[in-house]
Amino acid sequence: MTQLEAARKGRITPEMEIVARDEGMDIDILVKRIAEGTIVIPKNVNRDMASIRGVGKGLRTKVNANIGTSAAYPDIKDELVKLKVAVEAGTDALMDLSTGGNLESIRKVILDRCPVPLGTVPIYETAVSIVEERGGITRITGDDLFDVIERQAKQGVDFMTLHCGITRESIRRLRDQGRVTDVVSRGGAFLVKWILANDKENPLYERYDELLEIARKHDITLSLGDGFRPGCGADATDRAQIQELIILGELVKRAKDAGVQTMVEGPGHVPMDQIAANMLLQKKLCEGAPFYVLGPLVTDVAPGYDHITSAIGGAIAAMSGADFLCYVTPSEHLGLPDAKDVKDGVIAARIAGHAADVVKGIPGAREWDQAMSKARKARDWNAQVELSIDPVRAKELRDERSGGSEDVCSMCGELCAMKVVEEYLGKAKR
Repeated sequence: MTQLEAARKGRITPEMEIVARDEGMDIDILVKRIAEGTIVIPKNVNRDMASIRGVGKGLRTKVNANIGTSAAYPDIKDELVKLKVAVEAGTDALMDLSTGGNLESIRKVILDRCPVPLGTVPIYETAVSIVEERGGITRITGDDLFDVIERQAKQGVDFMTLHCGITRESIRRLRDQGRVTDVVSRGGAFLVKWILANDKENPLYERYDELLEIARKHDITLSLGDGFRPGCGADATDRAQIQELIILGELVKRAKDAGVQTMVEGPGHVPMDQIAANMLLQKKLCEGAPFYVLGPLVTDVAPGYDHITSAIGGAIAAMSGADFLCYVTPSEHLGLPDAKDVKDGVIAARIAGHAADVVKGIPGAREWDQAMSKARKARDWNAQVELSIDPVRAKELRDERSGGSEDVCSMCGELCAMKVVEEYLGKAKR
């Protein structure tokens, strides 16, 4: 029985109890929202994990970090270091996007070490294996793809990105529309090439009922992928993107009817003035399903700093309704991230999510800020470090740049504004 099916029967699962307690949400409200499909709990029935997470309406904005090998860097040891760094930095979920090395064994090791929900993109493994075996992506069969999905489901993957909205119809709109960057989703590109070369419909769309059977059996949360997400600001909110979203909305309804938990993935590169509209469209077309966005990146000119461009967009997106932020690292558009890039990406996305949670009134968000403000007023440096979103970095900076004072910082010293006025405002430290 899936979490969605249990909620519809009024059954409270251990996972629901954990999420309700962690989020400070009334359990009856949580169950109601899971039943209506506005909250999901990504957890495969075949897997135990240390940290259960809920994603969706009224919950803290969650953050995902991507790791994974590539053909150029196939060493799993590097990815395990990144996994550890991401978890220590506070990520709520991880995705294994590996495309180099023995993918099944790599995924098993990552699953064993990962304490949070783990996602994958099954078409990656399918493409890698068929290129090696038959010499090209176009030689994939629907059975090949579904075999990989079934195998990953049995292995314990909690959520899967599946580009079910890439269809002949959405491709036609893409070609008629014209774009600056065409298709930037790797999985989306594989399917576009396959559909056009074979003159056939996307098997993920054509055999969607079969996909739902697998997902229901293992309680996989479907993360319906945005294969036509915009790869630059100029392509944002075009007909191809919205046509795919319309299709995904229809598939969300079918998934809910089948008792399968579902999220929807979103853009991408989006100018700031279009972000709120994108969130509104998704929620309206997809019946309030949790929205999982990559960024969005608000400008295209900052390679090396795209964790910042995405944090700006992520804060606006989450404030406007997004539930789940996929991090973007400083090496986005440039190369495979290293461990420092992973940490920077997670922290930037967490800042964005928390800033939105303050505005959305998520329990504990304003209180966290208030506690930090009081610690600053009291010049309680230990408390400020403990309350920091990155305590390690905060302590490093304080230790390096205190100027030798236990009372003030080296920026203002005895000219500290709060210290200057506190005696005369009757709030001098005792």
